[in-house]
Amino acid sequence: MKVKEMSKKHKRNVNEMAEEEKNPVEAEELPEEELLPEGDQEQEAPKEEQFEPMSLTAEEVKALKEKLDKLQEERDDAVKQAQRLQAEFENYRKRNATLVSDSRDDGIRDAVKNMLPVLDNFERALENAPEDPFAQGIRNIAKQFSAALEKCGAEEIEADGKFDPNLHDAVMKDNVEGVESGAITAVLQKGWRVKGKIVRYTMVKVNE
Repeated sequence: MKVKEMSKKHKRNVNEMAEEEKNPVEAEELPEEELLPEGDQEQEAPKEEQFEPMSLTAEEVKALKEKLDKLQEERDDAVKQAQRLQAEFENYRKRNATLVSDSRDDGIRDAVKNMLPVLDNFERALENAPEDPFAQGIRNIAKQFSAALEKCGAEEIEADGKFDPNLHDAVMKDNVEGVESGAITAVLQKGWRVKGKIVRYTMVKVNE
């Protein structure tokens, strides 16, 4: 009897285990909050601060307006001062550029004026020079010298008409019949201008 009961009990245990394998017990579901990692859980959004509207008295509004007007006036003054400084700087820059240019031109005029006597001596030496290779060489040098002066902006002053006190220096008088009074009858020394300014007036003989 005992052996039969034990076999029946054993058989029942085996059947129960088989049923458990067929229908496993589902795992107990956990709340989503517990399943999520601690860092992934949504944090509660901070509450927005609410500001109550500010009420100002008429005196306070007036004081703020006066302060705003004062700030705008100071801003306008600052803008005007900046514009004035900019204009002054531009004028200063232009004056400096003009001074530099004028100083350079004055230096060129001084150099040309100091070289004119050399050209005069060349021309005097060639007035009665014979037609030989040596004299021709001197003439070529004189032409090169004149070309160098012209590159510096030098140009000869015309003296083939009537006397002009702005261009000529009358050092002698002449009395030639048939020639109108004030006409230039001879050039004693050539005059030159450099960049529009006279560096040496033309010495002339003028008819009475």
